[in-house]
Amino acid sequence: MPLSDFVTDKKRATRILAGSKAPLKDAAAVNATRYAIGSKLKTLGLPVTFWSGGRTKRNRCLQGYPKDHWIDADCVGERGSFVFLHPHAGILDVTAKGRGSRQMCRVDKYGFPRTSAKSAARIKGFQTGDIVKAVVPNGKKRGTHFGRVAFRASGSFNIASSTGTVQGISHKYTRIMQRLDGYAYAIKAMT
Repeated sequence: MPLSDFVTDKKRATRILAGSKAPLKDAAAVNATRYAIGSKLKTLGLPVTFWSGGRTKRNRCLQGYPKDHWIDADCVGERGSFVFLHPHAGILDVTAKGRGSRQMCRVDKYGFPRTSAKSAARIKGFQTGDIVKAVVPNGKKRGTHFGRVAFRASGSFNIASSTGTVQGISHKYTRIMQRLDGYAYAIKAMT
């Protein structure tokens, strides 16, 4: 059937036809790379099979799992149709956060320094970005606070947790759970 049976708008039809004639060089490059890697692995005697994205989607949909990269990785191929993923299992979500800036000081729009040079990276053994636990026995901020720390030279810290930021926690009540490594970690539920 011709395209005109489905699309009446001429601009839209022209755009669809232009897209249908576009070369598929990116898809060809990916497929060529995939088969080249597969051929090399077969020479090592490893069992190698190729499956389509359609098969993966079918396996995932038949089992009622939501679309996510890690679920698709489990549902690939023949064995992907018999996968059990516990619905209440936690998923470790790792996000790159960086380790701060290498810039020595902030500059204005002309490139001249507008702040002083960086101060010490560690204060009282803590560094901004460390994951800490603070147990405050009394006062307005009494309680247990867990999260990422931002230090102040005075020795009191801001702790950013999932519930919000608590300001002015003393270093005396704080202990390091994990040093800054450039990543943020969270446990997510399967959606």
